[in-house]
Amino acid sequence: MSNGIFSCFAQEGALDKVHCIVNAISNPLWDWLVVILLGVGFFFTIATGFVQLRLFGRSIKEIRGSRQNANQNSGISAFQAFVTGLASRVGTGNIAGVALAISIGGPGAVLWMWLTALIGMSSAFAESTLAQLFKVRDKQTGLFRGGPAYYIAHGLNQHWLSVLFSVSLIVCFGFVYEAIQANTIVQAIQSASNMTPADGVTEEVWDNYKHGIGAFLVIITAPIIFGGIKRVARIAEGIVPLMAIVYLLVTLYVMITNISEIPRVFNLIIQDAFSSKAVEGGFLGGIFSQAMMYGIKRGLYSNEAGQGSAPNAAASADVKHPVSQGLIQMLGVFIDTMVVCSCTAFVILLSDTSLNADLSGIQLTQAALESHIGSWAQQFLAFILFMFAFTTIIGNYAYAETNIHYLHSNWLVLALFRMAVLGFVYFGAVAKVPVVWDMGDLAMGVMALINLVVILLMYKYVLLLLKDYTVKLRMGKKEPEFKLSEHPVLKRKIKSNIW
Repeated sequence: MSNGIFSCFAQEGALDKVHCIVNAISNPLWDWLVVILLGVGFFFTIATGFVQLRLFGRSIKEIRGSRQNANQNSGISAFQAFVTGLASRVGTGNIAGVALAISIGGPGAVLWMWLTALIGMSSAFAESTLAQLFKVRDKQTGLFRGGPAYYIAHGLNQHWLSVLFSVSLIVCFGFVYEAIQANTIVQAIQSASNMTPADGVTEEVWDNYKHGIGAFLVIITAPIIFGGIKRVARIAEGIVPLMAIVYLLVTLYVMITNISEIPRVFNLIIQDAFSSKAVEGGFLGGIFSQAMMYGIKRGLYSNEAGQGSAPNAAASADVKHPVSQGLIQMLGVFIDTMVVCSCTAFVILLSDTSLNADLSGIQLTQAALESHIGSWAQQFLAFILFMFAFTTIIGNYAYAETNIHYLHSNWLVLALFRMAVLGFVYFGAVAKVPVVWDMGDLAMGVMALINLVVILLMYKYVLLLLKDYTVKLRMGKKEPEFKLSEHPVLKRKIKSNIW
């Protein structure tokens, strides 16, 4: 890896040097992270007795019963926390990320996305349950805050590691992921407005438009993120479900009108998933196929299971039992990948555009949808993607803000951070596609590596909470309530009087 990094300094441009260094670190990291990600998911699946299957019906009941208003002095509702998490999940990963996985890794990448989600549901359950258990009340606002930084510090007593995680999350969600969302919005607008090189528009001409779009995104994002997490939650609650429903209805129409081709697509996905096309380079690179590597990467980017991001939203919810929010966030992984990502994949694979090597990302999805429903699909998907990506920008900000408060809750630090977020939104709008996505893979990998190891070390707390919840369910309690006084071992670890 060191030789690879040193060779990067031979690149001409500064951004090219950075891009090369990012890949030199990210590629070997992901070789091992794939093994850890699947391993931890399998462990929690077995240890919890297949919680993602056994309590799947209960997770639906939890989300249906969580729309009541939360205590205004405590936190946001469980449903608001769910859609805030969904705002970060549902977006470019489902539309552009799936297209990238298919264009680079082949149709078989879809199977590995499914597997990552099914196994990752148990990891998502574990991390969000821990986030609820170790949440604290913000002294200034009275709202709940929590996430991996908090359960690392209080559950493992490893403050240095919690700081490292917070910094990695702030870089990932506060900066890099914001750039990815802005970049995808720009790509969608370029395709929808027929200003691609194929339409005779040069990159120099389009560059002028990109700066204008970037400035516009900064202007509309600023008032929301300066309004704080409760405003973020309200915006997400109103936009995300509506946009998801509209998008799903259109994709379901495409699938129904091509229903005779569905078995062929399933067969294509399964056959290609086990192709011999291996990833180039890396210590374990020859073991993993491109389909597996890119399917898992884009799957994790989309559903965030085990990554340590969704727990930041989960911790802010006002619920009676930590497991309740764990089940709700687990359901979010299912909706994100098994429903939304699958719809995008089938739209692409049911068209001939998946064979076009010149198309990638959101522009591949736009071209595929256009082949099914007509030219208006370009503008339709650009609008949907804009709304998804915009809510993801503010959802990502909510995660990062929680960790800024953890590190240093100061108005000046928070104001400077918000300005930096807006700067990365602008950067993403004008940067090239591979640069921002590769930066995102590295930032995501560092976060996930820390969080996966941590939740594995804290598995006993997860199993204790799950047992408490299921026992109370069997006792006939419709809404199990967690009482810390019933668990003396946990009482010594919890630093708040919330439970």
